[in-house]
Amino acid sequence: MIEGGANAPGRVARPRMALGDPGSHRSSATRRGFSLIELVIVVVIIGIIAAIAIPRLSRGARGAADSALAGNLSVLRNAVDLYATEHGGTFPAINVDSTSGVNTIDQLLKYTDATGGVSATKDTTHIFGPYLRKMPVLPVGAFKNNAAVVDNSSGSISAGSSAGGWLYNPTSGDIKANVADSEKDSSGKAYSSY
Repeated sequence: MIEGGANAPGRVARPRMALGDPGSHRSSATRRGFSLIELVIVVVIIGIIAAIAIPRLSRGARGAADSALAGNLSVLRNAVDLYATEHGGTFPAINVDSTSGVNTIDQLLKYTDATGGVSATKDTTHIFGPYLRKMPVLPVGAFKNNAAVVDNSSGSISAGSSAGGWLYNPTSGDIKANVADSEKDSSGKAYSSY
């Protein structure tokens, strides 16, 4: 039987190194973890970043709804103006959608002829439009996510008082958000004045 000690034939004895020696495989720098103070500093820094970022993110979501309202109103107003331009100054009328029973403006959503007659398909007489693919929804307020149109021909309906996303006057072509005057955007401007 062959002895397996350090002095066995064919084996070279290695000198033992003390911990902390430059040639040691286990130096104290690699064995050491983070100290408690280092961990506390990291947690404090993360807390400071969170305290700054979270309020900004919540304002960002509200600002997105404000921008969506401004964008939707711009699209609606441009569609109404383009319809009126192509139809001799006549603004589109409000009608009740036969499938949903909701007030809408079919003349913006379908093809029209010179007199405002509506058709689901384009033909030789229905050459205008459609001006919108679908009615946009109201992104803010009590009637949020509502695309219905409230007839405000008299101009006497106050914003936010009738169910529907948009207040529309087919006589003047004026369209605005159906949101109470008390509801304001992140800068303090009333949505009803957009």
